[in-house]
Amino acid sequence: MKKSLALVSLLAVLAAGCGSGGGDTASSTLRFTGPEDPKTFQPVIDGFQAKNAGVRVEYTQIPFDQLNSTLQQRLSAKDKSIDVYAVDQPRVAALATRGFLTDLSDWKDRVKQAALPAQYDVNEHNGKLWSVPIWTSDQFLFYNKTLLKKAGVTPPPSDPAKRWTWEQTAEAGKKAQAAGAEWALIPEQIEQFYQLQSLAESLGGGPGITGPDMLTPAVTTDGWVKAMTWYHGLFANKLAPRGVGSFQTSPLFTEGKVAFFAGGPWDVGAFAAAKDLDWGVAPYPYFAGGKQVTPTGSWSWGINPASENQQLARKFLEYAALDPEGNLLTTKATTIIPSNRAAFEKYVPILDALAGDKSKGADEIITYDADHTAVARPRSVGYIQFEDVMTKTFADIRNGTDPKARLDQATQEIKTAWAQLR
Repeated sequence: MKKSLALVSLLAVLAAGCGSGGGDTASSTLRFTGPEDPKTFQPVIDGFQAKNAGVRVEYTQIPFDQLNSTLQQRLSAKDKSIDVYAVDQPRVAALATRGFLTDLSDWKDRVKQAALPAQYDVNEHNGKLWSVPIWTSDQFLFYNKTLLKKAGVTPPPSDPAKRWTWEQTAEAGKKAQAAGAEWALIPEQIEQFYQLQSLAESLGGGPGITGPDMLTPAVTTDGWVKAMTWYHGLFANKLAPRGVGSFQTSPLFTEGKVAFFAGGPWDVGAFAAAKDLDWGVAPYPYFAGGKQVTPTGSWSWGINPASENQQLARKFLEYAALDPEGNLLTTKATTIIPSNRAAFEKYVPILDALAGDKSKGADEIITYDADHTAVARPRSVGYIQFEDVMTKTFADIRNGTDPKARLDQATQEIKTAWAQLR
C-alpha cells in the first residue's frame, strides 16, 4: 500500500513538472520575444494574465539590430523556447517561406474586420495569413516654433488638405538657418527604408521592388533618382547633418537646434517631456506635383511553428490584436498607434492631447493618413536582403556618393543577393 501511494505521488510530481513548462507538452507559461523594452508590453501581459488565471507570460527582449539574425538562428533550429515573437511586417513573406510562422488563415475574416485598412495585406503571403497586426504608424512634420518665429516663417498648418511640399519645407528651413537654426530639416530614420521609401513614391518611383514574384529591383526609376538626388542635396548643402545615425537625430530637435523634424508618433511623448521646447505638428510633406504618400507599417506578432503552446499562443494574439482592450494596452507605455480599428479610434484623441496645444492636430493627421496616404513597405521574400542593401545605399548617398551611380550599384547588389531565392 505504501509503495502504491509513493508511486502515485511520484507520478503526480512528474506530471506537475511537465505542466510547468519542462518536457515536451503544452505549458501554462507563454514565452514571448521582441525588440521593445519589457515595460512596453507589461500592460498587455498583465491584462492577459488577469483574464487567464494560472497563465504566465515571460517576455524576452532582443535588441532590434540583433533580432532578425537571432530569430533566424533559433527558428531554423526549431527552438521550442519561443512561442510568440514580434515580426517586422515587410519580413512576413520571408519568414513564412522559411517555415518560421504558423498559418493563421482561419482568422482572415476576423483580422480584416478588426484591423485598419492598410494593416491586413502586410500579414498575408501566397493567399495565407501568417501574423496579426499589433501596431501601425505614421509620420509627422514637427517644427520648432521659436526658430520659425525668429526667421519670420509662418508654421505649416495641421490641416492635411494644406500639407506642405518638401521643397517648401526645405526653403523655410533655410530661412530658419539664416536666422540662427543649426539645421533646417532632418528625417528621424535617416538611413531606413521605412521613411525614405515615401520620397520616391511621392515622385512616382514605386516601392523599389517589382515583378510577378516581387524579386525584381526597381530603384533606378526616374522617381527614385530624383528623390535620392534631392536627399543627397539635404546633406551636401548642409541642411541636415552627416555622421548622425537613424534614431539618433531626435535629441537635436529637443535641444532646439532643428527647424523641421520628420518623425513618428513615438516622438510626441519624447518632445512633450522637453519643457523648454516650443513645437508643433503638421502633416508629413510630399513633392510638388507628386503624390501625397506617408510611411506606415510597424510590428505584427506571429507564432513559432515549433512551439508546443499553439493554443495559448493563439489566445494571446487574439487578445493583443483582435480585442480592442488588449490592443490598446500594447500602447499604454509608449506612444505608438494601435492597428485595431476600435482601439485606434480611442487612442488618437489621447495622442492629440498628450502635449496640449503642441500636439494638437495629430488626431486629424493620423486619421486622414490612415485612410488616404499610407503606403506600406513592399512585400517580398527577398525583403531582408533588399533592406540591408538599401540601408547602406542611403548611408552612402547622404555621405556624398552620386545617387544615380549608387542606385545602379544597389541594383546589382540586390540581384546578386536574390539569385539564391529564384
